[in-house]
Amino acid sequence: MYPGVHLLTNAMGKEKLLTELSTAYLFKDIFELSSVRNPSVFRQLLRMLAFQTGSEVSIPELSRNLNISQETVNNYIDLLEKAFIVFRLGGYSRNLRKEVTKSKIYFWDTGIRNSVINNFSHFEYRTDTGALWENSIIAERLKYQAYSNINVNPYFWRTYTGAEVDYIEERNGKLSAFEIKLKNKKSSAPKTWIENYGDDFSLIHPANFHEFLL
Repeated sequence: MYPGVHLLTNAMGKEKLLTELSTAYLFKDIFELSSVRNPSVFRQLLRMLAFQTGSEVSIPELSRNLNISQETVNNYIDLLEKAFIVFRLGGYSRNLRKEVTKSKIYFWDTGIRNSVINNFSHFEYRTDTGALWENSIIAERLKYQAYSNINVNPYFWRTYTGAEVDYIEERNGKLSAFEIKLKNKKSSAPKTWIENYGDDFSLIHPANFHEFLL
């Protein structure tokens, strides 16, 4: 959704510009303006986050796989957040024993995410369409709210038994739940969610997402 990329009509031109943005901005500027001691590990972390878009992120697991401390992993993610590359979505919980409280990490721009993993395949040929759709919808919703000065607390919700809601908004003490899918199939909120938090639930899909974002 970078303006320069969005206005281009040539696919190769878009890929080239996204690659230039991701190498010049993501890496060069961040390295120059921060204290990243190991650029190669930083790149590996970013790729791992890109492949885990929409999934719960385990800091201890990333720490083990990259052979760096959990503090360094958190510091690098904080840096990516401050540079408006990624954002975290925390797990909503009122201290019910079975609720997940880890975070998910999304990219503010899915083109940059695709550039990081070097995958510019057409949408219909991808294996990560669900994650890309979810990422795009949540990111654009948060941008719309920021531009409109609408203050909400965003979350996802999941229990260890598998019940899940993709996106939760808490506004003025009221909770709204949203399921984000590529197909308009009949869907309802998990029973556990309704029992504890209410039945304000909506399905967001390609036929109605404009209403959600605008």
